[in-house]
Amino acid sequence: MNTLKYTFFTIIIGFGFQFGNAQNISVDEGYTPQDLVEDVLINSTCANVFNVSVSGGNFATGEKSFGYFDGTGTTFPFQNGIILSTGKINNAPGPNGYLSDDGGGMGWNGDPDLNDALGLSNTFNATVLEFDFVPLGNRISFDYIFSSEQYLSSPSSNQCNYTDGFAFLLKRNGDISYQNLAVIPGTTTPVKVNTVRGPGTICPPANAAYFDAFNGTNHPTNFNGQTKVLKAESDVIPGQTYHIKLVIADEGNYRYDSAIFLGGGSFNFGIDIGDDRLIATGNPLCPNETLAVDATQIGATSYQWYKNTNLIPGATNATYNITSAGNYLVEINYGPTCQTTGAIKIEYAETLIVNQNTFTECDADANQDGKTVFNLDTIKNQLFTNLPSNYIVSFFELPTSTTELPSNFTNTIAYDQTIYARVMNVQGCYSDYPVNLRVNTFDTVLVDETIGLCENESLILDAGNGFSSYEWNTNPPQFTQQITVNSGGIYEVTVTNALNCSKTKTFTIEASGIATIEEIVINDFQENNSATIEISPTSLGDYEYSLDGINYQNSNVFSNLLAGEYTVYVQDKKGCGIVLETFYILDYPRYFTPNNDGYNDAWNIKNLERRGLENNLITIYDRYGKLLKQLIGNSSGWNGTFNNEVLPAADYWFTIELTNGKTVKGHFSLIR
Repeated sequence: MNTLKYTFFTIIIGFGFQFGNAQNISVDEGYTPQDLVEDVLINSTCANVFNVSVSGGNFATGEKSFGYFDGTGTTFPFQNGIILSTGKINNAPGPNGYLSDDGGGMGWNGDPDLNDALGLSNTFNATVLEFDFVPLGNRISFDYIFSSEQYLSSPSSNQCNYTDGFAFLLKRNGDISYQNLAVIPGTTTPVKVNTVRGPGTICPPANAAYFDAFNGTNHPTNFNGQTKVLKAESDVIPGQTYHIKLVIADEGNYRYDSAIFLGGGSFNFGIDIGDDRLIATGNPLCPNETLAVDATQIGATSYQWYKNTNLIPGATNATYNITSAGNYLVEINYGPTCQTTGAIKIEYAETLIVNQNTFTECDADANQDGKTVFNLDTIKNQLFTNLPSNYIVSFFELPTSTTELPSNFTNTIAYDQTIYARVMNVQGCYSDYPVNLRVNTFDTVLVDETIGLCENESLILDAGNGFSSYEWNTNPPQFTQQITVNSGGIYEVTVTNALNCSKTKTFTIEASGIATIEEIVINDFQENNSATIEISPTSLGDYEYSLDGINYQNSNVFSNLLAGEYTVYVQDKKGCGIVLETFYILDYPRYFTPNNDGYNDAWNIKNLERRGLENNLITIYDRYGKLLKQLIGNSSGWNGTFNNEVLPAADYWFTIELTNGKTVKGHFSLIR
């Protein structure tokens, strides 16, 4: 044996001797089957129980798979009761220190009725407690916990479907089939490891609300996990004989034992005095309604009614008229030592007080057609002054409608429509409540504006008259029809009309100013002469350009310019002013005619002095490169002679060395 494991179990056993009675359940195999049923499970003088039998494992040691358990002083939910196991019950007390894994190789069979109830064919190691009884009342119930070693806290994926089976099988004498009472509440699903399991492992959780815990070592039982306390219950017919069979078995093989713990004294022969009347189930009593409850039982000798555990003086008849909410219980005595009970819980629907039933909205879109969206969730919260949080209110277009309106509802009748509020989960107590939806409009058309504002000027913005209120988005807000602004930006004004509907108008104020011409970039002596007007980056406006002060263009570039003097006009589009400046385009004549007619008799370049180029040297050549003439920019030009001899008509070439470092070359024609 591993030394560490041996030491661990030695410590556990040692603690068990010292503290076992206080921390862990104990078991007792000495009870007879009759005692287990009459004195432990039922523990009532009202019981009429007979034909009690128990069967289980036939262990060579004489140990049993059934018996009594005591949980007094432990954290186990039951103080005492009956335990039925697929192994030795002597292995059931805690701590949870080892695997209970009994019943192999001993011919311990399963149970055919359990197989039928759960649709199985492979059960083993069945322990069965069964008996007949005659109920006094019309309902039976008892409490139980299912515990199993198969609740593994760290299972492998192939272990997720490991599960043992059990059933609480009930049938009336003469009936053919059993009814299984060991099911998940409100369903027909049997309680098993894989149908009731909590989260936290690789196995999927299932009905986790009914699962208690995966157990560590320190637990009052030696099982790896268990369900919460569950209730098995069924309607019965008083005076009839019933047979109940409580059975648990291993499924598939004998491995990983499981057990059923039946709460001591929890087997109750009660009576059903009616369904609870609850808001949650949609059947509360209506305001001022009285409910007559009849608990009459054959053979009863007396009755006593209680409300919220308090005795109701004088309420000793079989019937009682309930007029207020509460938990009601009736004690039914069948002589001095036999008593059964019946219980019913009563809730009353609230008397609803209408707070507001007319709701007004403004038409929110551009189409002022008297239709808009209403938030019915908001209306629901404003409709009543005392609507309980668990009341479900829905809205319908007509009292006869069955299709709920959406939470965001657009009225289908323009301007004024009535819809109906209906309490959905409290049936029979309320009629539909009419809710009036009204839509107001804002018919005035507001047009957004974009306005220029010149430097060092101010501007009055006017939202228009005829409105009941104004609010501008300035800081701080202003509440007048007009405001004065002296800077660019977005100015919004919300105007409200007499119907309390609002619209917003936007003024986009664009700061502007007169232009500053920083430079005129001239590209001349070209086939396509051009001028580009450069504006100072500090200029605020949006500008347009003209060479005649009449016709303007957006582009700051003028092309295809002939030689000569020009004036450029730069105008602010917002009306903040015009600036102008003169510039010159230079170019050379393409020909001249020196015939002494007084027109075009000399070849020269005009306006060089306007550009400060009057001292530039112009050199003229013939086609062979022979120097014919050199001119200064501001001279009268060349008359077509060389050494006082007239030169023939031909093409001649020139070079201009400008003082700004630029060289211009070209040719021209002398025409005779």
